[in-house]
Amino acid sequence: MTYIAAEARQRLLDEIADAIDELGRALSALAAAYELLDERSADRMEEMLFGPVQKAYGRAKRTHAEFAARHRLPGRDFAQPSAGPISRDPRDYLQRSVEAVEEAEDLFVELQDSMMPVQVGDPELRAGLADVRGLVAQAEAAAPQFLRALGR
Repeated sequence: MTYIAAEARQRLLDEIADAIDELGRALSALAAAYELLDERSADRMEEMLFGPVQKAYGRAKRTHAEFAARHRLPGRDFAQPSAGPISRDPRDYLQRSVEAVEEAEDLFVELQDSMMPVQVGDPELRAGLADVRGLVAQAEAAAPQFLRALGR
């Protein structure tokens, strides 16, 4: 393996890790919002937002780890980030989660548009990223609907 290929693969891993960090921020914010919501709203949030983001986070971490292992690159442990400044309003946390999900989506789109996953020649990586993007898109689409219905 040439140095350039190894460098490109490491850069790809780093960019995936940045998106995973954003999904982790979204999960932390959703968990904080969950604690402040009434039971009915919390259940809806879990179904509409938390579930897809949690699945995307898990799938992205697995994609990252498997790619690193296939190419004998160092993996990474992902720490759960903070939900941000303390608030008594669940909408604050929900907005933070929406922003983090949007940022993760932007990072995944930019990564796929760069053609880097194709250039490193890894079909498993491309499939994993496509799965993650589908889950992120699901959460992104549900967020405005959930926020509009909150408190009704």
